[in-house]
Amino acid sequence: MIHPVIMAGGTGSRLWPMSRQLNPKQFLKLTSGPLSMLQATVARLEGMDTANPLLICNEEHRFLAAEQMRQSGHEDTRIILEPCGRNTAPAIALAALQLCESVENGTDDPLMLVLAADHLIRDVTAFQEGVTKAIPLAREGKLVTFGIVPHHPETGYGYIHRGTELGPDSYAVDKFVEKPDQATANRYLDSGEYLWNSGMFLFGARQYLEELEAYRPDILTACRAAIADAADDLHFTRVSAQRFAECPSDSVDYAVMEKTDKAAVVALDAGWSDIGSWSALWEVSDKDPNGNSLTGDVITHNTSNTLVRADSRLVATLGVDNLVVIETKDALLVAHKDSVQDVKTIVEQIKNDGRHEHMNHREVYRPWGVYDSIDNGARYQVKRITVKPGAKLSVQMHHHRAEHWIVVSGTARVTNGDKTYLVTENQSTYIPIGQVHSLENPGVIDLELIEVQSGSYLGEDDIVRYEDRYGRK
Repeated sequence: MIHPVIMAGGTGSRLWPMSRQLNPKQFLKLTSGPLSMLQATVARLEGMDTANPLLICNEEHRFLAAEQMRQSGHEDTRIILEPCGRNTAPAIALAALQLCESVENGTDDPLMLVLAADHLIRDVTAFQEGVTKAIPLAREGKLVTFGIVPHHPETGYGYIHRGTELGPDSYAVDKFVEKPDQATANRYLDSGEYLWNSGMFLFGARQYLEELEAYRPDILTACRAAIADAADDLHFTRVSAQRFAECPSDSVDYAVMEKTDKAAVVALDAGWSDIGSWSALWEVSDKDPNGNSLTGDVITHNTSNTLVRADSRLVATLGVDNLVVIETKDALLVAHKDSVQDVKTIVEQIKNDGRHEHMNHREVYRPWGVYDSIDNGARYQVKRITVKPGAKLSVQMHHHRAEHWIVVSGTARVTNGDKTYLVTENQSTYIPIGQVHSLENPGVIDLELIEVQSGSYLGEDDIVRYEDRYGRK
């Protein structure tokens, strides 16, 4: 049995304004279909002999990850929470240590299939066949990576130079090479001996830990300390924040793969892309006869080779070519496709200006549902709130704001001080400043309501939680 380990960290800032710090690209529906990139990663494992996936993600993404795994039919997925980013070598070490603890002593070394949650793979059959080819190599103690067969000279990826043939489409790794310039990328493609470095792996958990101990014992020591002080919370494993913060940051390539003599590579031709930019998404998207990829309410005239995504309103283009136009409820990006790698500079400018559009969308997901900030002013804010059936917001209090709730549909169970009562469609209630209160959906359909906040301070940090079923107290 293979144990999938899905790395779902990162912020995907080059895909702003859709990808935000609190809702990054791995949780978005970027390609055609109803699944997020994380859910698509899980779905491509169907039909294989795999255990329940083990997920690694940032602390602040925990409920988003858990909800998407629940929607995928994996409610019991264990999620390791990273209190801070330390790159891929420590993340994989945490998963390997957890996996070795969970399997019986004396069993074969459990095989870890390490996948990124934000990759696109269009040929699932070819992907699964590649994994099958890697299994015997991993059983022999090899640390197998998957190299993507290049079809054009790409300067945005690192490469792997393949060595001695080990089996069908399988080779020893001769060397890893950095991102090349255009002339070097042309030479790599012409030689037929180089593969793109995908960042996907298959190896034994204990074998990986042995190699990490040989080449980066400082990382392994810190990860062991962090996992030893871990605490389980619902389906989450919270490693020690202090111990993990002391861990050096390094990629699995630099820490292990470029140093070990056990590295092998399986060539994979499966329509792979890491969707690292808007131009990369345009390349893999379905297009109309004019080369346009259009999503949402879009009208075009005399437009070609352009990517347009409209989230909340009509977007019209006229007489343009080779552009990226991304519209969300609170931001609009217009860029030439040749400049999309510089989107990060816009994100940095937003941060430096003290704005918030890099952090989250206007629509914010919570473990109990979602809210959309539809209007705001100097002393008021209006939200549309949706609470899932059976869900309950924390028992809380605000020092600086009062709240008016108007139920649009469904039924709310409201605790307001020492009173608890139901509020149904077209009814409303008022929560004074300083009143302890809570909101719950006791019904079987979504509860939708309009919340009007008024007061001197309306920030989300003006919440004193007394009880919370989601561990946020």
